[in-house]
Amino acid sequence: MVPRLKELYFKEIQPSLKTQFGFKNIYMGPKIEKIILNMGLGLDGNDSKILKSCEEDMAKITGQKPVVTKFKKSVANFKTRKGSNAGLKVTLRKNKMYEFLDRLVNIALPRIKDFRGLSANGFDKFGNYTFGVKEHIIFPEVSFDRADKVRGLDIVIVISSNSKAHSYALLEKLNFPFIKKGDN
Repeated sequence: MVPRLKELYFKEIQPSLKTQFGFKNIYMGPKIEKIILNMGLGLDGNDSKILKSCEEDMAKITGQKPVVTKFKKSVANFKTRKGSNAGLKVTLRKNKMYEFLDRLVNIALPRIKDFRGLSANGFDKFGNYTFGVKEHIIFPEVSFDRADKVRGLDIVIVISSNSKAHSYALLEKLNFPFIKKGDN
């Protein structure tokens, strides 16, 4: 079954972006390539129980098993050792990516306490959008009672685009709750 957001993208958003920016064909428009979720654990990465519970939470959120990342070099001030566990990451593509994006925008982001919108400053020069979530428990898949500690997530949305304006227009059409200029 095709995800709702993917169907919406191909039937409505892609043609509207073509007319908005005057592309010669619909394939010149911006497209989401992948979504990367990262959870840094720091010193808690050495504890196998904490690592296991965070791994289960990320698997529930994304529907995919996360990869354990390692420190590349030892830094005494941060108490890190080369090769020890640093955190978890997941890369979503195709249908899982669209399903996650739909849940993120429509269910998870509105559950954030005192949420006013996402900043439009998260775009890099290549048109990719990055933002952080302070609480991983905003996702309904994660049980608030079972979570031992509230952890943050970094979310990177990789977009095939030539400019920030094209990427911003795509995410706005996908109902991303950006802060408008006049809002406080």
